[in-house]
Amino acid sequence: MKHFFLLVFLTLALAGQAVPLTFRVNMTGQTVAATGVHVAGNFQAAAGFAGDWDPATTALTDADGDRIFEVTVNVPAGGVYLYKFVNGNTWAGAELPAAACGVNDGGGNVNRQVTLGAAALRLPSVGFGGCNTQVRLAVNMQGQTVSRAGVHVVGNFQALAGYGANNDPTTVALRDDNGDGTYEVQLALPAPGRFFYRFVNGNTLAEAESVPAACGTDDGTGTRLRVLDATADVNTPAATCFGTCQNCGTSPTSYSTYWWNDAVFYEVFVRSFYDSNGDGKGDFAGLTSKLDYLNDGNAATTTDLGVTGLWLMPMMESPSYHGYDVTNYKATEPDYGTMAEFEAFLAAAHARGIRVIIDLVLNHSSSEHPWFTQSASSPASSYRDWYRWGPSVPGTGPGGGTVWHPRNGSYYYGVFWGGMPDLNWRNPQLKAAMWDASRFWLAKGVDGYRIDAVKYLVENGSTLEDTPETLGILEEFNDTVKRVNPNAFTVGEAWSTTPRVLPYVVNDRLDVCFEFDLASAIINGINSGNPASLRNQLNVVDATYPKLQYATFLTNHDQNRVMGALGGNQALMKQAAALYLTMPGVPFLYYGEEVGMLGTGVDEEKRKPMQWTAGTNAGFTTGSPWRGVNSNYAQFNVATQQADPASLLNHYKKLIGLRTAHEALRKGYLLPLAASSGDLLSYARVYEQEAVVVVSNFGNVAAGTAAVSLAVSSLPAGTYQATDLYSGQTAGSVTVNAQGGFSNWTAALPALGARETWMLRLALAQPTATAGAKAAFAVQLYPNPTSSLVTIALPASAAAHSRLTVYDLQGRTLGTYPVAGRSHALNTDGWAAGTYFVKVESGRAVSVQRLVVVR
Repeated sequence: MKHFFLLVFLTLALAGQAVPLTFRVNMTGQTVAATGVHVAGNFQAAAGFAGDWDPATTALTDADGDRIFEVTVNVPAGGVYLYKFVNGNTWAGAELPAAACGVNDGGGNVNRQVTLGAAALRLPSVGFGGCNTQVRLAVNMQGQTVSRAGVHVVGNFQALAGYGANNDPTTVALRDDNGDGTYEVQLALPAPGRFFYRFVNGNTLAEAESVPAACGTDDGTGTRLRVLDATADVNTPAATCFGTCQNCGTSPTSYSTYWWNDAVFYEVFVRSFYDSNGDGKGDFAGLTSKLDYLNDGNAATTTDLGVTGLWLMPMMESPSYHGYDVTNYKATEPDYGTMAEFEAFLAAAHARGIRVIIDLVLNHSSSEHPWFTQSASSPASSYRDWYRWGPSVPGTGPGGGTVWHPRNGSYYYGVFWGGMPDLNWRNPQLKAAMWDASRFWLAKGVDGYRIDAVKYLVENGSTLEDTPETLGILEEFNDTVKRVNPNAFTVGEAWSTTPRVLPYVVNDRLDVCFEFDLASAIINGINSGNPASLRNQLNVVDATYPKLQYATFLTNHDQNRVMGALGGNQALMKQAAALYLTMPGVPFLYYGEEVGMLGTGVDEEKRKPMQWTAGTNAGFTTGSPWRGVNSNYAQFNVATQQADPASLLNHYKKLIGLRTAHEALRKGYLLPLAASSGDLLSYARVYEQEAVVVVSNFGNVAAGTAAVSLAVSSLPAGTYQATDLYSGQTAGSVTVNAQGGFSNWTAALPALGARETWMLRLALAQPTATAGAKAAFAVQLYPNPTSSLVTIALPASAAAHSRLTVYDLQGRTLGTYPVAGRSHALNTDGWAAGTYFVKVESGRAVSVQRLVVVR
């Protein structure tokens, strides 16, 4: 889902050149301050000013004395920019526009918003603190192959809105910021009126939709257009399916899932997994011999871990132990084995139902790669521009680090170190070679890629990460990969805060990215014994990403291992595992995590040999291991823990098995539950007519009472049988009310122990009887998420008079509204950002939908 933090960042900007953007404000009736009129917003740094949201740097002028002050800046095309006008040069003179004018930042402050396409935009003037007519247009592109040029809208509104000429298919771009398939744009028009428009899948009129006669008006030339009478302050026509009359607003309870949402992935460092030939280094043959430990392909056995996906850290030819500096993108690392041995491993994994993704290092190569050695040999080399070169050091890197390295009288760019020069993705030959490499491994049968250091791909001047050009490269990458295998999976490492990660997983870039903020919140919350920050981060993540499309984990190969991060405490390890393996998302576990391997400090210490037995070298090799084994291997190893039913390893097996067996844990949406104690974290995963309620005790003593309350959900009313999935014990029953909730329910189980977690499956045993009840019916909400008005559209089968009730997540009734006919406009202004439930009762039919409000 779209999150309100999203709009603060420019990272969703489309790749493109800077274009002029003109701000205009009418100061009629205002006493203009002696220091002048200014505009401040998140566009300022991109426009060349010292920083964003500075009320003193971007001055407007009134050259012709008409009281309309304006300024033109050049900013990257494709961005969504927030701004407000200032009478003077301090925030004391800032305007206070109405909520309908823009976006509430969550604190009651409203900022104006503009979406910039690929052409110049001269905004219509607006009164200081006032509002122009707002129009929001949306089209659902599900089932369409969206043009790489994007989705646009054309009509007779464009000149009035400042986009140059009318019916220009290149200027007004729509965006899908939350990955739900619905593309949207908000426009400001100087006055109400009747407007005609149609959507374009691309940026030429030949790609415009054919509007059916049932919902179109002939413009006199035989072209039918949609009609909007914009008579209100905010006008939001229904989201329609492209080329149809059908209302196609999206519902958060009907999101899409993919094969990776059913998977549990295991991250493997091949060098450290198992050595088959005694040379002290793990290899493909060793990995193949251990596949039955990971998943033997037989659902009836319980000796395997049960993972259904593998991520292999770099396995291409490289001079280093870690492999992130590649010398040949189409060859295997000789230490690991031949291409034939890799292919044999891949076939054996697939035979067991295990999907395999591999690391693809797009950002940089090895300094020993032939491409680089030729590039460095001479400025006249045909490979020179495959990397970035300069005559001097133009600046430092992220955190002030050295990123320019000397070679043969020049300097080359390498963001990580001199041995890994960054590839120049602006060079078409380099790009073609890398796309060819990506097709090579897909043709071998790999199921996708993990992309390293994804936010650094393309630099833009002094901006070294999160650039629009990087996002454009990922769109090309997505096209290349999906063209070969539409089901290929891509997961990115954009190591950053949640709002800054979001741009990488929308608009057909990557399928998911790792959720680092959530991983930190899990570990910090468990260590502190306080679930408050984790509860908050769960809600942030749920409100930010396309539903379920992010990767969860505890730690990885670049971080201190989770066993050490949790102080070597197995109870805390078990709690951490129970949490992230029951949360939404795509879970990844780092090899050895399941047996409690340690590793801190330099990277080699975090990537030590796998601990198989209590014997010599932890059973990893008969030779001398490439890196010494951990000191705790005698107790923390596979063989010892296999034999202990209460071990960490068997805990992981059970959790993975439960996740695989229950759709609610793989596909269910998230709902927070209120608990009777601040030491408890509780949430539900709801899928169709089933839920799993998770209750985890962060306290160091047993919970005297572990009562939980679910205010509202999409569960049908009735009596549900509760079972603790982990222990298999019957946990009593709970009555779900007409709102889909229950209050102060305590499972019929022994006290919830310190650091223990219940996983309570609620299965409908007896629906609540309603005389003559009809089946639930489909109701659409759009736009959803919304920042202001939302339309509630009822099906043709709805009764003439219906009733709409809105609940917050605490189950409080925000309002009950009569609905006459088939639609109702609901104003969410004044509501806090968050999730709400909308219940529509029409005759004896009932529909419950989730509504997300953003600010």
